[in-house]
Amino acid sequence: MKETIFRHSAPINEPIRNYAPGSPERASIKAKLEELASERINIPCIINGQEVETGKMRQAVMPHDHQHVLGDFHLAGEQELEAAVSAARGAKADWENAAWDERAAVFLRAADLLAGPYRDLLNGATMLGQSKSVFQAEIDSACELIDFLRFNVSFYQQILAQQPYSSPGIKNWMEYRPLEGFVLAITPFNFTAIAGNLPTAPALLGNTVIWKPSHTQMYSAHYLMKLFEEAGLPPGVINMVGAEGRKAGPALLAQPDLAGVHFTGSTATFESIYRQVGESISSYDSYPRIVGETGGKDFVFAHPSADEHALAIALIRGAFEYQGQKCSAASRAYIPSSLWPQVKQRLVDEISTIKMGDVRDFGNFMNAVIDDRSFKKIVGYIDHARSHPDASILVGGGHDDSTGYFIEPTVIVASDPGYRSMREEIFGPVLTIFVYEDKDLEDTIEICNRGSAYALTGCVFARDRLAAEDISGKLRHAAGNFYINDKPTGAVVGQQPFGGGRKSGTNDKAGSLLNLNRWLSPRTVKETYVPPKAYGYPFMD
Repeated sequence: MKETIFRHSAPINEPIRNYAPGSPERASIKAKLEELASERINIPCIINGQEVETGKMRQAVMPHDHQHVLGDFHLAGEQELEAAVSAARGAKADWENAAWDERAAVFLRAADLLAGPYRDLLNGATMLGQSKSVFQAEIDSACELIDFLRFNVSFYQQILAQQPYSSPGIKNWMEYRPLEGFVLAITPFNFTAIAGNLPTAPALLGNTVIWKPSHTQMYSAHYLMKLFEEAGLPPGVINMVGAEGRKAGPALLAQPDLAGVHFTGSTATFESIYRQVGESISSYDSYPRIVGETGGKDFVFAHPSADEHALAIALIRGAFEYQGQKCSAASRAYIPSSLWPQVKQRLVDEISTIKMGDVRDFGNFMNAVIDDRSFKKIVGYIDHARSHPDASILVGGGHDDSTGYFIEPTVIVASDPGYRSMREEIFGPVLTIFVYEDKDLEDTIEICNRGSAYALTGCVFARDRLAAEDISGKLRHAAGNFYINDKPTGAVVGQQPFGGGRKSGTNDKAGSLLNLNRWLSPRTVKETYVPPKAYGYPFMD
């Protein structure tokens, strides 16, 4: 098999199911939701292919019904973390030396399983455990993860094909080795696709991985591991550990064979990881690769020529889908005074129709935020706006955590573009708008450019094509993903590779070969067919 050259078919993005009333997929997911909600499962760590139970337990609950426990997960301690490191070390040689097509086959099979029998399971687990609507789950835990698994194989194939020129009499080639050591993948709660991609992308290339999911995503993470195992993932290649960050960080980041960190999460946590790696830099066998996608304070900039109707809908979808718990969510907006009366009225009218509640009611556009900690943080921003002279609440602001962690879609109008909710990441259903005078367009573009420490996503709305191009150029470094006349969310694998700069991360674009390159260590090899047998050169005669 190693001598066989496989040419895998070019991937296409997985079609999105619409779950319309009366459709078979709607009936199927409804049945799966009922089945999952009726069970309380045990969620062990998975180390070297074995289920490991520690007895140190935490609960996985429904955010929209926080008294309903979906499962109980085991926390890894020092002993389990060390076992995970040993497992990754032990699996490395066989996995690295396997033909790349054999590794690829595991993840292509996982993609096909997810597109088929696992689709309802992962979507249902994501809906119940992370409080996502059926559509938000479908584009995340089904379509995006399927795309990551398939497109990563295609990107890897493209990398392998990048070979140097060979002169007569010699043969040159590039060998794309995995890193020496193990990769630590730390994943967030908000996207099951990210939780699946961060450990599998390095693993595809021959790396072995320790994967620490977010506590609030452990329920769907459990089923992701089931998917990978059924697809044929060998023991020890990916080791899943639920662990407290303050314990796992020092234990894993201090390992001399730490080869890399693949991270999505908060800026503060990423900076802490960077700091710990830097402090330990002389103790590593090689310099660890650090890849991170962190926070965002994503903007919508409206030019006076913008279509006010399209702008208002983009603000609503961009800010309030999945309760604003996307690092790409629209969180601040700059709207000209000439458009504001129309946009304001449309926002108020449209938001008044938004329904919020349990994910099992498909009539709800919004559901609950992830947990009590997040709920309190978001409410703190809303309460601050109620009492601050530089802010007023246009619509929303209500909240209730008696059954689930529900917060109304909220629009704050700030008279000062430097007001805190225009600058700080909230990660909830709160949009802050600054209304600028049309004559101050240029100044406001610069305010937008430097209005936040982040540079993840952003967009401009303008009918005037030259204006759109001009603003796009002036905001070139303000966003890693930039959109023209569209909301700043919804990046698609292979179409809009995702990432950002400044305090939003290292911008190693997920959904492209740029990310995969970070988990490879190329070796150049030169073979001379007939080597010289005398040391002299013609010029010496």
